[in-house]
Amino acid sequence: MDLIHVAQVAQILAPAVVAAGVLIGVIQLREFQRQRREVAAVELVHSFRNAEFNRALRLVWSLPDGETGAELRTRDREYEDAAILVGTTIEAVGVLVYRRIVPLEIVDDLMGDAIVGFWPKLSDWVELLRREQGRESVYEWFQWLVERLGSRARRRSEGAHRRFRDWRA
Repeated sequence: MDLIHVAQVAQILAPAVVAAGVLIGVIQLREFQRQRREVAAVELVHSFRNAEFNRALRLVWSLPDGETGAELRTRDREYEDAAILVGTTIEAVGVLVYRRIVPLEIVDDLMGDAIVGFWPKLSDWVELLRREQGRESVYEWFQWLVERLGSRARRRSEGAHRRFRDWRA
């Protein structure tokens, strides 16, 4: 085979080699993104596993739905501190979901019902903070996440233990 034939074969194969390289790069990028989401989800779970956050959850859960921000502030300071911890944590989760670092489905499975349930307890307090600070952005991602989770057709009353009772590994 002479040099002209080698050049012709190279011209024919070059686009296929480039296309294969691009395809492999895309596949690796998607795999990296999947792994990043999984790591973020694991970190998210770990962030909820501490005594301070658990205490804050219990205090916020004990609040009645529709409590006003003023009523919340008449309670011991620990209640507003708990609201701040829960609110800022959910705010961070909202940003992670929006930036597609943690999928909404994972957040929904992990604590979707709780997040949606916290909003009626804290929404008036959030509105009070917004008025006081003159900023609509106070806990904006918390509210955004609640609205995304609340609008999902998958919202359910049946628990995973029933929905997936036939699941096999």
